[in-house]
Amino acid sequence: MAVIVGADRGFITREQGVQRLTKIADFLEHAQRYHGAWSHYMDGNTGQTMPVFGMFDNGGDLVETSFLMQGLLAARQYFHGQSEGEQSLYRRITQLWETVEWDWYRETPTSDFLYWHWSPEWAFQIHHPLIGFNEVMITYLLGIASPTHGVPADIYYSGWAGQSDRALTYRQGWSGSTDGNHYGNGHTYYGIKLDVGVGTGGPLFFTHYSFMGFDPHSLHDRFTKSYFDNNRNIALINHAYSVANPKHFEGYGPNAWGLTASDGPEGYVPHAPDDQSDRGTLTPTGALASFPYTPEFSMAAFKHYYRDLGDQMWDIYGPRDAFNQKANWVSPIYMGLNQAPIVVMIENYRTGLVWKNFMSNPEIGEMLKKLDAATEKK
Repeated sequence: MAVIVGADRGFITREQGVQRLTKIADFLEHAQRYHGAWSHYMDGNTGQTMPVFGMFDNGGDLVETSFLMQGLLAARQYFHGQSEGEQSLYRRITQLWETVEWDWYRETPTSDFLYWHWSPEWAFQIHHPLIGFNEVMITYLLGIASPTHGVPADIYYSGWAGQSDRALTYRQGWSGSTDGNHYGNGHTYYGIKLDVGVGTGGPLFFTHYSFMGFDPHSLHDRFTKSYFDNNRNIALINHAYSVANPKHFEGYGPNAWGLTASDGPEGYVPHAPDDQSDRGTLTPTGALASFPYTPEFSMAAFKHYYRDLGDQMWDIYGPRDAFNQKANWVSPIYMGLNQAPIVVMIENYRTGLVWKNFMSNPEIGEMLKKLDAATEKK
């Protein structure tokens, strides 16, 4: 998706964008796949699976596959010109898309959930059902949208927004709160009402990863009239928390906010506006990738990070991953996972470029019709 932005803004030529994406398609066509899904980590030379998270992680990762496919489908629509290179890229992305077996990751034909992992050796041993609200909404949306291996739209309500005891226990377990454990929330934090979300809304990447291509203006369900408004409220709560700064961390304030998952003094962990998940680490992508939701607050953070803290945390690739002033720590790394949302979401704020291209896929329009029909069921 960042390649689309680069080509459209003239940072690279359109031909360079096609060349890069063709190289990506080459790699993906030859990489190991598991009923169409790719692994979370792959060897960059061979495409072979790297089971970084333990021996059970030697198979497909449906969530990371859905993030990848969101970008490929946006690129398929943007690079859809008449040149031989663009026509070839369109066909190859379509082939990759249509060979992901979303229905396989349901575990059984009647399962209420999609599952994160499957391994040819261990099957569903990790047994991680996908239950919202978090970053993985796009997995359900693409599963419903698939023209070849689709899942029924009702699974959005049985799995993603499920009300089973299993879903309630899962949400409460990772949020540490009963607020939002029924998916819908309805509570007010810092004067801001939250329709959907656990606790105070969670890390900001919940509002970024699934919505870099998918336009949240386009989605409503039984729990909220607008996911754009709901995402905006999550970002506003995150900002208000940093202004209130209940744990009195150095550096927080109206121009320094953005609690999300990132590198930190203790390693890679999620940061969120609550007592157990706030460790004093701020992540530039939190505020900067929230530009569509909070443009004034995001711009204030952008100026602060660049003008006031730039000598500490700004370099050739932009802001470093995170910083913690209490610990006198600045991340030594850049993380593509956090850099890309900055580029993509700023452009979505400016022009809606990536949203428009992703949403123009005919399969996405059909998916929304199916989801509307499921929403109207009682």
